[in-house]
Amino acid sequence: MDLRDGQTQQILDPNQPTHVYHLALDIGGSLAKLVYFTKDDNHLVDGEEGISHRKTLQKSNGHKQYPVLNGRLNFKKFETSKINDCLEFIKSMKLHIGGSQPQENPGSQPIAVKATGGGAYKYADLFKERLGIILDKEDEMDCLVAGANFLLEVVHQEAFTYMGDQKQFVQIDKNDLYPYLLVNIGSGVGMIKVEGEGKFERVSGTSIGGGTFWGLGKLLTKCKSFDELLELSYRGNNRAVDMLVGDIYGGMDYSKIGLSSTAIASSFGKAISDNREREDYKPEDIARSLLRMISNNIGQISYLNALRFGLKRIFFGGFFIRKHPFTMDTLSVAVNFWSKGEAKAMFLRHEGFLGAVGSFMSSDKHGLKELLANEVVPRSPSKLSFAVDKILRSLPDGEFNGDESIECSVYAA
Repeated sequence: MDLRDGQTQQILDPNQPTHVYHLALDIGGSLAKLVYFTKDDNHLVDGEEGISHRKTLQKSNGHKQYPVLNGRLNFKKFETSKINDCLEFIKSMKLHIGGSQPQENPGSQPIAVKATGGGAYKYADLFKERLGIILDKEDEMDCLVAGANFLLEVVHQEAFTYMGDQKQFVQIDKNDLYPYLLVNIGSGVGMIKVEGEGKFERVSGTSIGGGTFWGLGKLLTKCKSFDELLELSYRGNNRAVDMLVGDIYGGMDYSKIGLSSTAIASSFGKAISDNREREDYKPEDIARSLLRMISNNIGQISYLNALRFGLKRIFFGGFFIRKHPFTMDTLSVAVNFWSKGEAKAMFLRHEGFLGAVGSFMSSDKHGLKELLANEVVPRSPSKLSFAVDKILRSLPDGEFNGDESIECSVYAA
């Protein structure tokens, strides 16, 4: 797969002349994520020469040749509570016609689509009834790790640090990637020690995650969506709600144990002593306090688990983060504080799609590692194969917001 992050564009219009070749799903407790590949006859790719699908590239392997399909890898997300919207999108884009196993006679038999996450079980009957899709279930942890490993090894400027409003991309040497701690912040939080391709162990987790922020935020404010709550928190001041060290020590630091006056002594602690009702607090201040409480907690637990195994690098993924500056800064400060600067929090550009990418790749999971290192297909690919011709550099300030697409190439049987 040739990922060109510097050329990110909006999701393709359903009326454009494209053909869906592959679809995979990750249906979590809060969000359903889709990754699908579309080949576009009119879209020119592959550098200055501009090769379209009409001039399909060929990679030779002995006496056989395999086409390189040029197109786009598309990312899309929906709230799981609105799964019907997801189903309608799949139907309108005709994603269920392509699936992960293209049929010679579409409609002659159910189409199998790779899927992971709890929703792959919960909504299996619904997908079959509404779209005629059989969800071919893949293990959630397998997909998370496979997706993270693949993106970290292949996509230039996939990982970055963020602290004090400073974003810095981290160059990852794929030969020195392991071991690391993968912290996936979804509805809950899973912490996985990754030691290599297919070598990982879930070492910890916490039920206080994105679902907690969204759930409590919905109860305490009038926000109707996760993004609305996140935007609200950006305008808030948690000091109006949290009890700080300075509130206890008369505005002074507790320098003996290294606590500044602005450090939080008790999240939501001021609500105890203030003679005020909930309605007297600003929703944005409540949202800010809630976000900081959860982010601090995740950051601290993450570092303690990294410490257990001597891991210096912690990669945070999951849609809880959403590239939100305050969230990333809080996680980074927590890791930096508890590690005394020895460990770093790092973030992923495609943070919320790790499981979906892993599910997408699972059609050829037995040969992916070999394909990554070669410019030609070393064997007859099964169904759909992925390979990297070269790692292309993306724009330094390139962003990825979730409902977009990136140029790519795939080898097809």
